[in-house]
Amino acid sequence: MTDNKKIAEQVLRAVGGAANLKDATHCMTRLRLYLKDDSVPKDDDVKKISGVLGVVRGGQQYQIIIGTNVPKVYEELCKLAGISANAAVKDDAAAAEDASIARQKLTFKQVLKNIMGYLAGCMTPMIPVLLAGGLFRAVNSIFGPDLLGLYTLESNLYILFDFLYDAAFYFMPILVGYNAAKQLGVNGMLGSFIGSILMVPDFAVFATNGQPFTVFGIPATVTNYAQTVLPIMLSVPLFCLVYKIVKKFMPDLLTTVFTPFLSLLISMPFILCLLAPLGTIVGNAISGGLAWFGMTTGWFGVAVIAALWEFLVMSGMHLALMMPMMADFFETGIGSGPMNAGNFATWACFGVALGAALRLKNKDDRSTSFAAFASGILGGVTEPTLYGICFRFTRCFVTMAVGGFVGGAIAGIFDLKGYAMTSANFLSLLCYVGGTNANIVVGVVASFASLIVAAVLTYLFGFSQKDLESV
Repeated sequence: MTDNKKIAEQVLRAVGGAANLKDATHCMTRLRLYLKDDSVPKDDDVKKISGVLGVVRGGQQYQIIIGTNVPKVYEELCKLAGISANAAVKDDAAAAEDASIARQKLTFKQVLKNIMGYLAGCMTPMIPVLLAGGLFRAVNSIFGPDLLGLYTLESNLYILFDFLYDAAFYFMPILVGYNAAKQLGVNGMLGSFIGSILMVPDFAVFATNGQPFTVFGIPATVTNYAQTVLPIMLSVPLFCLVYKIVKKFMPDLLTTVFTPFLSLLISMPFILCLLAPLGTIVGNAISGGLAWFGMTTGWFGVAVIAALWEFLVMSGMHLALMMPMMADFFETGIGSGPMNAGNFATWACFGVALGAALRLKNKDDRSTSFAAFASGILGGVTEPTLYGICFRFTRCFVTMAVGGFVGGAIAGIFDLKGYAMTSANFLSLLCYVGGTNANIVVGVVASFASLIVAAVLTYLFGFSQKDLESV
């Protein structure tokens, strides 16, 4: 039987003890440690610990691969280090973090690593949630009215599974906010609070009705932040910075109540008027440019949009790009060019998940990748692939983009037409039915080309040797 306490003791000793530990979290297979001095642990020594499968240095995290028993090791580690398993280390650790970051030589490469480490830390703990929610959508797609018809759209079972899907994805700002704040040394619940502010129903009504809104007299760009991650990822770091400054000067007697209150008061104008809507403002400009580019550059424009589509989805920019395309579709009943581009980006996501599932060696990582593939091709949900695979193995972003480009190029060259709006899963092939037989063939070939190219490139080039050794 695995001695999880012994593993935790040896790991803690190897990384410099509790004095060198700022915070700790874990994902499905890895301990993710935030160290004051990450030069202390020697990778070879850590790998020799019985129960440790490998070590990865990613961004600001020191990751120790344990396996499926990682939650138990994590629990023992938290007890030994004297930290809470549900909140970040505070006070001295937060100050040490600021000092450590200040001492770091901020080269372009290091800044990029820090950003990717922050993004991965926000999304990696959500992988089980994304997979579970995505699979409920897949069940509805297979057994519901779209395919087998075992129950109707109005049935309580369909509605229940749709609720479970929405719970995972609709409230993403709240879930991501918790992870973001925890990484930055602030109570995760305050990060969730920032996400909740963006999700307040009355605030969303302003966006739906197009009503103006001001924060202390400053005009705010009001939008619906459901299912977005970029706005909350941008907003939480500012709040945490303000929080730490306010806390530094706040008397201990008053800090519990007034530090969060004043931090929100100070940061809200910046969050609601600048940071949160920044993705929307920039996205509208980019999306407008891409729409024009796609309409005027023929097959190449379609291919480029297909390559970039999932990046637009992650930031919510795709919605602005879809508006003029959908208006044209509703007027003519035919979708062509850029409107079809998103389909091939989705199929490329399926390919990335399949390639990862075939390439990765660790059974838990393979299981996660197969689940991402299933939730994608059956349920049309790509977030598990984007956040669960591509953020961990960033080369997969490139293989996904190339796969989308190839499918988009084929569709653009042969002037593929779409005749229906369908689900984003394998049933999307049905949207090409309604014209010539050649149109159906092109749609199928372009879709599978995206999947196959992305899968093959992911298998061959999606992972560094270090990635493969660590899994």
